[in-house]
Amino acid sequence: MPQLHLHLLSDSTGETLEMIAKAALAQFDAAEVTRHFWPMVRSRQHLDRIMDEFKANPGLVLYTLVNPEIRSRLEERCRALGLPHVAALDTVTSALEERLGQQASGRPGKQHKMDEAYFARVEAIQFTIAHDDGIGWDNWEEADIVLAGVSRTSKTPTSIYLANRSYKVANIPLVPESPPPPSLFQLKNPLVVGLTTAPQRLVQVRRNRLLALNEKANTSYVDNEHVEKEVAFARRMFADNGWPVIDVTRRSIEETAAAVINLYNERQGREIPPRVGPKPI
Repeated sequence: MPQLHLHLLSDSTGETLEMIAKAALAQFDAAEVTRHFWPMVRSRQHLDRIMDEFKANPGLVLYTLVNPEIRSRLEERCRALGLPHVAALDTVTSALEERLGQQASGRPGKQHKMDEAYFARVEAIQFTIAHDDGIGWDNWEEADIVLAGVSRTSKTPTSIYLANRSYKVANIPLVPESPPPPSLFQLKNPLVVGLTTAPQRLVQVRRNRLLALNEKANTSYVDNEHVEKEVAFARRMFADNGWPVIDVTRRSIEETAAAVINLYNERQGREIPPRVGPKPI
């Protein structure tokens, strides 16, 4: 199996660089990649300290540096060490400069400035955390999205991911023995989305959860027949209320969130004017 040390070096938080690397690495299954993360590199002294790690673990260097002096020094040191190095955003930035007739500002971390979009994102995260697992049902009407599903169908991680995209999300576990509050069926503003999964896969996920918690694995929580009834109960509720359903059995959190966003945008386009405000960060 091919092995690679991948150095990700940024003069900001490195979030953008991590996303680029993750998307690219997803195309390579049979590879063992060790990632080395170097954020907030804004001085020659900081860069020089990192170079010892480059020597000890030679590999590919991906970077987003806007300071020309630090960038030039990095490229010079990489050439001296014989390390391949790629400026991850250069091609896109150059194309934008050409089409817009402007030169890039060259300010590190500009995408993270504390503007209206930033505060909307913070508000969405705070709302989502405060409305996890059925909490705060009395003001779900303020949510953009409500996720419903039986236990362990990725409701919470999907909610947090969507919150980071500036959506206010609430989620509720569906339990046959404990019906949800009536307000769930009367919501007008939020898009309610049902999350479901294959019962066999759900049993496996729940067993792993119990093992991680050192709890007994012979309860109804992981009983095949009981789990099938839970999933059927949730599916009937989704159908009875006309809620769109996403099967998360073979989806990653990112894929599930993307499907939810598509549903949200389709609904907005049908019912009200397109959403005006902060774009996803």
